[in-house]
Amino acid sequence: MSTLAQRATVLQLISQACSAGARLHKACAIIGLAARTVQRWLDAGKNAPHVGDRRTPDQRIHNCPPNKLSDAERQAALVVLNSEEFKDLPPSQIVPRLADQGLYVASESTLYRLLRQAGQLAHRRLERAPQKRSKPRALVATQPDQIYCWDITYLPTCVRGLYFYLYLFVDIFSRKVVGWQVFDCESAEKAAALLEDICRRQGISANQITVHSDNGGPMKGETMLATMQRLGVAHSRSRPAVSNDNPYAESLFKTLKYRPQLPLKPFADLLQARRWVTGLVYWYNEQHRHSAIGFVTPAQRHEQTDEALLRARAAVYEKARQKHPTRWSGNTRDWTFIDQVHLNPDRQQAKESEADQKAA
Repeated sequence: MSTLAQRATVLQLISQACSAGARLHKACAIIGLAARTVQRWLDAGKNAPHVGDRRTPDQRIHNCPPNKLSDAERQAALVVLNSEEFKDLPPSQIVPRLADQGLYVASESTLYRLLRQAGQLAHRRLERAPQKRSKPRALVATQPDQIYCWDITYLPTCVRGLYFYLYLFVDIFSRKVVGWQVFDCESAEKAAALLEDICRRQGISANQITVHSDNGGPMKGETMLATMQRLGVAHSRSRPAVSNDNPYAESLFKTLKYRPQLPLKPFADLLQARRWVTGLVYWYNEQHRHSAIGFVTPAQRHEQTDEALLRARAAVYEKARQKHPTRWSGNTRDWTFIDQVHLNPDRQQAKESEADQKAA
């Protein structure tokens, strides 16, 4: 709605802008009007200069809606919503219950609106408030036996609902499976015994490694925590229900379970399951060329012979390029040695790592 005086002021400003060289539609856009509206005002001023806006004002803008709840009714409705009987229910459940009692307080949509305005449109049960979970600290490995990840996965048995459990530890720098075992249950005691055996076989000293895991029972059991403290092993944990915080273990499980050698039928007993895992781990450590570490085997990288192997590959490609230079339009294949492996890196650190890999 606009008065004749307001129109005259707006038209004068637009006229001055157009006289200075501005285009009509741009001058109108700055004021917030359409050029067609200004043209209509100009035409109306010529035909009926003393007639302004003839639209009827909307009474709802100036008057209170007749169906609006009073303050007393709003308070009464909130008292009902927060009563002992209805405090755990949404309005969609409250309205029919009130109707069964012969009561009408307000419509369902009105009750939802009242809860929203009161900041109560959320889980209305008495439960612990959501807790903020911070990302695990960023870790980086520059050589083997610095950071291990571990997890437990199911192996099917012949009995529906019963499983064997594969405990598996992997070194994130070399991707080598440093220890594993198959048990018939999940247990912090069995996990602790396996970790102690790994540290003895790998020659791990106190304060040398960090072990990362999720928040499962065996990972947080008292026996496991006491063993880690006694061995001088630091621990790192994933956030609840965030599998991306433990990517190396999750990726390894997928690699193992997608092998064609995975039996089509469930395992009959522990001995069969352990034999299968034995062959699979040998293939993974000794034969599998891992794409994330330059297509060398985890065993070669763990023994730190991969750098010389990658240099030899680069020399082979450079020799082939010198022999037939026209076969390469750019650089030869990248056989760069990967000297750092990050676990849960910070965003800036991850971007810098990706940039370094591209530059290499």
